[in-house]
Amino acid sequence: MTDTSLPNESDATPADAPPSPGTALYRHRLATRLWHWLNVVTVFIMIGSGLTILNAHPHLYWGQFGANPDHPWFNPPHAPSYLTIPAGYNLAIARRWHLLFALVFAFGLLAFMVSSLINQHFQKDLRIRLKELAPAHLWFDLKEHLAFRFHDPKNPGAFNIFQKLSYVLVIFGLIPMMILSGLVLSPTMVAAWPWMLDLVGGRASARSLHFIAASGLVLFIIVHLVLVILAGAWPEVKSMVTGWWTVPATHDEEEAA
Repeated sequence: MTDTSLPNESDATPADAPPSPGTALYRHRLATRLWHWLNVVTVFIMIGSGLTILNAHPHLYWGQFGANPDHPWFNPPHAPSYLTIPAGYNLAIARRWHLLFALVFAFGLLAFMVSSLINQHFQKDLRIRLKELAPAHLWFDLKEHLAFRFHDPKNPGAFNIFQKLSYVLVIFGLIPMMILSGLVLSPTMVAAWPWMLDLVGGRASARSLHFIAASGLVLFIIVHLVLVILAGAWPEVKSMVTGWWTVPATHDEEEAA
């Protein structure tokens, strides 16, 4: 599932001259692209079926149990039929779809993690350096984002600190939380490993954690899509299909042209 034969922008040394606009960089490895497009389908179906399941009891609690007489900490709004899978209310079918694609989701994450360790994607591209967390560095990157400048001209193929932080949060935080809390919601898994209930504080807490993690993932997807459009939708999508990304011209270079 890995392909390390092609060059990557992270292999460049500081002494190398920055790539000029129009240069093609190999930005996304095969494992990353496969996992990305697999998740496009998987997450879409899981969100739709999950909304159907949530509609069956749209109340969230903390603790071991949660039922109508209890006081919920949040009552999610009813999801309209055009957002749910299936469109008509059918809890049994929604659960089957959700469970099936939950397995795809979990094993897809495992395969991606193993591949990313082997091809050093985590080590080279997502490793967060201490200097990147300095307030001055964070403030500079924030101003660059607000000015719609998303790529460093000195190293345009590298991920900026906000990309790294968001990807690390999703890959190592939100998705594992979704998987763990989803396992606790399975009676079969809890019967085999009852200690899992204590790990998350009870079945009602697992349902709340599952909702919070899923909501965080939806928020990430929305922000991700907006930034892809602002950065140039076609070049970004093309790079996630072929792996190759063309270095764009800077704002000053566009004005000079």
